[in-house]
Amino acid sequence: MKQPRPRDAQTDAFNQAKLTVLGGRNILFVMAADVEYGPHLKKRFDPFMTGVGPVEAAVELTAALAALDRHERLPDLVVSLGSAGSRVLEQTEIYQATSVAYRDMDATPLGFEKGTTPFLDLPATLPLPLRIPGIREASLSTGANIVSGSAYDAIAADMVDMESYACLRACMHFDVPLVVLRGISDGKTELRHVDDWTEYLHVIDEKLAAAVDRLDESIAEGLLTP
Repeated sequence: MKQPRPRDAQTDAFNQAKLTVLGGRNILFVMAADVEYGPHLKKRFDPFMTGVGPVEAAVELTAALAALDRHERLPDLVVSLGSAGSRVLEQTEIYQATSVAYRDMDATPLGFEKGTTPFLDLPATLPLPLRIPGIREASLSTGANIVSGSAYDAIAADMVDMESYACLRACMHFDVPLVVLRGISDGKTELRHVDDWTEYLHVIDEKLAAAVDRLDESIAEGLLTP
């Protein structure tokens, strides 16, 4: 029996990685989960969905950027949007990440600084230099675990997510800048159910949409600055 042809993953990635024009620039918006993609954001862009966690984000975004590169369509900017946890930042407010660290990496038994990938010439915390005027700023930690309660004690960053570091490393490979926008969905109390995460996503959706509008204005006015 003739076997079906395998799916062309690069073609799929290229078709799914739709670019949005803001301020005359081609932007690739990246999100992790459909539940974060509400009606306000749906009016503004069609995101590339990576799936949840650093592995999925790294694999999927790298495939998308490689496919775009092959077609000479690399974006001018990648924007990663979604929710984040924090016990120190204001819940439902939007923050742009100023830096991102990889909390899963721990090679300290070999003498490496915690968060530093062995034999990779990068610091434990990577800066995100672009700034959107008028949007609050915060540091970010990425990892594969859901952070809740006392687990925040081990994290120095202001907020936590599960994809941004992976997105940054993919963008660095293709020399494409990254902006990270996060709405604080949880962190004040311990998470016990998925509803504790999703309860305020509709509010974050509306506020993220306003942040995208501000990004559009900033690019058009030449105000998106390092």
